[in-house]
Amino acid sequence: MSIITLQSVKKDFGIKEILKDATFNIDVNDKVGLIGTNGSGKSTLLKMIAGLEQIDGGQILTNSGDKIIYLPQQPDLDENLTVLEQVFADSGEQANLVKEYEELTDKLAHYPEDSALMSRLSNVMQQMDAVGAWELETNAKIILTKLGISDFEIKVGTLSGGYKKRIALATALLAEPDILLMDEPTNHLDALSVEWLQGYLNRFRGALFLITHDRYFLDKVTNRIIEIDRGDIFTYSGNYSYYLEKKALAEESAISSQRKHQGVLRRELEWLKRGPKARSTKQKARIQRIQAMRETDFKQAQGKVDISTVSRRIGKKVIDLKSIIKAYNQRTLIKDLTYEFSPEDRIGIIGGNGAGKSTLMNIITGRIPPDSGTVEIGSTIHIAYFDQHSEDLLSAINEEQRVIDYVKEEGEFIKIADGTKISASQLLERFLFPGSQQYAPIHKLSGGEKRRLFLLRLLVSAPNVLILDEPTNDLDVQTLAVLEEYLEDFSGCVIVVSHDRYFLDRTVDTIFALEEGGNLRQYPGNYSVYLDYKKAEAAQQEAINKTKEKPKTNTEEKSISSQPEPKKRRRLSNWEQREFAELEDKIAQLEVDKAAVEKELLNVPPGNYTQVQKLYEQVEAINQAVDIATERWLELAEIDS
Repeated sequence: MSIITLQSVKKDFGIKEILKDATFNIDVNDKVGLIGTNGSGKSTLLKMIAGLEQIDGGQILTNSGDKIIYLPQQPDLDENLTVLEQVFADSGEQANLVKEYEELTDKLAHYPEDSALMSRLSNVMQQMDAVGAWELETNAKIILTKLGISDFEIKVGTLSGGYKKRIALATALLAEPDILLMDEPTNHLDALSVEWLQGYLNRFRGALFLITHDRYFLDKVTNRIIEIDRGDIFTYSGNYSYYLEKKALAEESAISSQRKHQGVLRRELEWLKRGPKARSTKQKARIQRIQAMRETDFKQAQGKVDISTVSRRIGKKVIDLKSIIKAYNQRTLIKDLTYEFSPEDRIGIIGGNGAGKSTLMNIITGRIPPDSGTVEIGSTIHIAYFDQHSEDLLSAINEEQRVIDYVKEEGEFIKIADGTKISASQLLERFLFPGSQQYAPIHKLSGGEKRRLFLLRLLVSAPNVLILDEPTNDLDVQTLAVLEEYLEDFSGCVIVVSHDRYFLDRTVDTIFALEEGGNLRQYPGNYSVYLDYKKAEAAQQEAINKTKEKPKTNTEEKSISSQPEPKKRRRLSNWEQREFAELEDKIAQLEVDKAAVEKELLNVPPGNYTQVQKLYEQVEAINQAVDIATERWLELAEIDS
C-alpha cells in the first residue's frame, strides 16, 4: 500500500532543472535513502513531499489520514518552550491529555473536595489508558537521554544549533508518524547516538524517507535507494551496498551501449561519405536512420568530483604540542597534551559533544590560545582548515560574490596534480559546478554546494596539512568517496574530527579519543579497530568486576590448597552445607521481594519519576543479588553432586 505517490512531478529553478518527470511511490514498509550530488535537489524533494515547496508540474498524492513528519537540517523550534514541551509539540492528543492531567492533579491538590475536578480527572485518565498516553513522557525522556540531552526543563532558546537539531529529532520520533521525512538526521550526533538512532529506525513501524551522508547508516537502515541524477529519478530495491553494485553495472552497460552505437554510426557515416544515391526506398530509409542516430543523445555517466590539486613540500617538523591545557567554566577539556605530529600522520579525533575536539583544532590553528603550553608550527607548514562552520565563513566573505570570482582569488590558472595548469572555470567544472552556476552569486548555492566550493578553495591553496572538522556534514556521498581517495594519496599530514564511522575507517590509521577530564588516549588503527579495543577493554573490566563480586572464602582457599590433585572430588564443608541449604530460602525470598517491588512500581502515580527511578534501582539490585546467589548455589550444587 502506497503512502506517497509522485506522478510526473517537475521542478525548475531557472538555472537548474531539479526534476524533469519524477514518478515513484513510497509504500508502508519502505525505508528509502535519497542520494545525489549536492545541489541535485534532495532537500527540495523532501520539502515538496512535506508540502513546504511548490511543484511546477505533476502531482503528489498522499492518504488523507496519514501523518507526515518532516525533519529539516535546520529545524524551526519555539525557543520559549522547555525541552519537554517542545518534544510534545507533534504528539497531538496524547500530549494534550498529559498536559490536562497535570493541570487537573495540580488543581485537586488545592481543592481536593471538588467533585467536578475529580470527575474530569477520572475521564482524562480513562482516555489516557485508551491511547497509551501514560508512556509518552517516559518515552520522551528515554529518547532525549539517548540523544545526549539530560536537562529536560531548560529553554530551547538557550541551546546550541546541534542540540536544537537533537530536540527536533526527538520531537519527530516521539510523534510516531506514518511516514518520517529526515534531512541529514545524523548531523551533530556522536557515534553512540548514531548507533542508537540506527537501531530505533530499524524498529520504526512507519515508512522512512531520508537523506544522509553516513554510508554505514544507509546500509543498516534502508531497503530502497532513490537517486536523483540531473533531474532524473532512478530506483534501486536494496540498501546502499546493493545500489553501488547495480549502479556500477548500469554505468558499464551504458558505456558499452554507447560504444556500440558509436561503432555502428561510424560505419554508417563512412557509407554516406561514399556518396550513395538515395533513389531506392531502402537507401532513403537508411539515410533517415543515420540522421536519427546522429541526433541520439546519450546521457553521460553521472558527474563526479575530480580532486587533483597539488600539495606543497612538507618538512620534518609539522606541529608540536607541548603540555597543552584548556578549560572552560572550571571544566577541563584538554589536560596536559603533548604530541608531535609527523608528515605521515593520519589521525582521527573522536569524543562526545562538548568534549573539546573543535577546541583542540582551534588551538592548533591559532584561533584560540591554550591556558598553558605551547604550539609550534614548522616553517614549511601550510594548514588548510575545513571546519564545520564553512557556510558561515562563506557568508562572512561575500555571498553576493560570483562563484568563479571566489575561486579566481587563488589565481586565473591553477596547477593540478599532473603538473599542468587549468583555468578556474575548468577546475569548477571538475568540482561539478557547470557554467550556468559559475557566474551565479554564492548565495544561490545549496548548503552542500557551498561546502564543496569552500573545500575546492582550500585545496587550491596547496596545503600540506589538512585539518577537517566534521567534513562529512552536508557533503554528498559521491564527493565524500572522492575526498577519501584524495586523502589516500595526499602527501602531508591529515587530522580529522568526525562522527562518520565510514569516513574514519577510510581515512585514518590512529584514533585520538578525548575522554572525560580532558584526557586523550591514543589507539592504533581506524575507527573499527578502536571499537574492537573498546569491546576488549569492556570485556576485561567485566571479568575483573565478576572476580571482585565472588571473593574466595578462607574455607575454599584452604580446601583448594590442600588438594595436590585438582581432579580429586571433594565434599562440602559443614559451613558450605549450611550455606547451600540457606541459599534456596534466600533465592526464594529475593524473588518474593522482587515481585513486591515490581507490583509497587506498577502502582506509582504517573509523573512521579523520582519514585519510579528509586523502585527501578531496587529491582535491579534484587536481580543482581539473585544472580550472585544462584551462581553460588550452582557452584555448591556441582560439588555436592
